[in-house]
Amino acid sequence: MIRDDIILMADASGLSWYGMGRDREKFIYYLEAFAKLIAAAEREACAKVAEEYATGESHDYSENIAEEIRARGEKA
Repeated sequence: MIRDDIILMADASGLSWYGMGRDREKFIYYLEAFAKLIAAAEREACAKVAEEYATGESHDYSENIAEEIRARGEKA
């Protein structure tokens, strides 16, 4: 995820409205740091999904893993 993507997502969520003041660069710096933490947590959660399938009996791992990862957004 690059800076421009993070800013676009902040705009789409309405969050960037809070960073429109004189400290916009500082806001973006902390927004990027936050996005990196969120991405790392999601990667770890997805890795755990893959690990669960690695020890399971399913033979179609890739399809099952992809379905589980996509379903993560529905479980929250």
